[in-house]
Amino acid sequence: MCTASFAQNFDKAKLDSYFNALDTNDKFMGSVAVIKNGKIIYTKAVGYADLENKIKSDVNTKYRIGSITKTFTAVLILKAVEENKIKTDEKLSRYYPEIKNADKITIEDMLYHRSGIHSFTDDADYFSWNILPKTKEELVSIISKGESEFEPGSKFSYSNANYILLSFILQDVYKKPFAELLKEKIITPCGLSKTRYGGVINIKNNECYSYTYDSSRWVKESETDMSIPMGAGGIVSTPTDLTKFVEALVSRKIISENSMERMTTLKERFGMGIFPIPFDTLKGWGHTGAIDGFSSMYVYFPKESVTFALISNGNNYDNNSIAIIVLSAVFNKPYDIPELRTYKVTSEKLDQYLGVYASKDLPLKLTFTKEGETLSVQATGQSQLPLEARDKDEFAFDRAGIILEFNTDKNMVVLKQGGGVFTFFKE
Repeated sequence: MCTASFAQNFDKAKLDSYFNALDTNDKFMGSVAVIKNGKIIYTKAVGYADLENKIKSDVNTKYRIGSITKTFTAVLILKAVEENKIKTDEKLSRYYPEIKNADKITIEDMLYHRSGIHSFTDDADYFSWNILPKTKEELVSIISKGESEFEPGSKFSYSNANYILLSFILQDVYKKPFAELLKEKIITPCGLSKTRYGGVINIKNNECYSYTYDSSRWVKESETDMSIPMGAGGIVSTPTDLTKFVEALVSRKIISENSMERMTTLKERFGMGIFPIPFDTLKGWGHTGAIDGFSSMYVYFPKESVTFALISNGNNYDNNSIAIIVLSAVFNKPYDIPELRTYKVTSEKLDQYLGVYASKDLPLKLTFTKEGETLSVQATGQSQLPLEARDKDEFAFDRAGIILEFNTDKNMVVLKQGGGVFTFFKE
């Protein structure tokens, strides 16, 4: 029995003010949408599609959605099963025998990320060539050179290569490009007018560039060549279209009831192109995505018939925190809009925080350095993170929900993240 209530007339003005504050404080550029029982109940877009030319985004602006593409690909595979083009128990060796362990890997293994196929997007050199076009043959060759990471079917390990290969298999069995199949089987039947397989970003088509935040400014990201991500991450869409896609999917307008049950059946907490995403006591499923500077997520709550989607082309905040605020409003949960304050600090003032700090609770150290008036922290084995001053002795890295509070008298700093509180002392 679901105990959550749905706020039919929630305070949209309050949500608008929240997104406007994120925009004003350079925390978020992007768009969100919520659909209830097939009807859009909230949309909002902030930021720029093209910052250099001051072209603002709107609710129809199109974004690269990254790995949310995998949901579409899984649906296409299940559609192909229904049309007797593919069997989920057939082996990869039927299509690409050059992949290691192809004679043991099934289509189902790939859908569930249980193939053991190495994900080349994790390789250190990937970002040295991802902006260059690749042919199908080149990508298959790259994947085939990777070593098998485990016995197929034995465990879960997320790999983009699985869904790239699945999109190639779809092309093979239908004798059509993946983009054409996507349009024929999903986009046209569902009326997704703002969705397509991506290409070079075209601002004139109301698409947007992506940006990362570097200390005090947005920096334009490079573009992955869309010949590479294929069915693992190549789709362009909007939050509204994503909610419409999910509505069509769960209404059985694309695949059958049986196929939907298969898709949402979990193995090690992962379905076919979906995984569980809870909110409070509510149970939902969906997917997240990231490509270049874009980040995305959608979640569908079956009992409540609510779908939420978010896509960002510039994020200096935690998407999960944004999602919690929106869903709290929609489901009539109490919430406070955080104060996005800034605090002016001089380079000299930062000197008191510099150094290496260790904790008895965590097996890592925090190293604090500065560049000009920006304090940065680097945890053992991790990337350096630029921090923003929030108050006297308080700094934050909003993209990961990190708060750091210094007590210089005790030579200590308290790290707060995800409900955890950890104390570090200066060495």
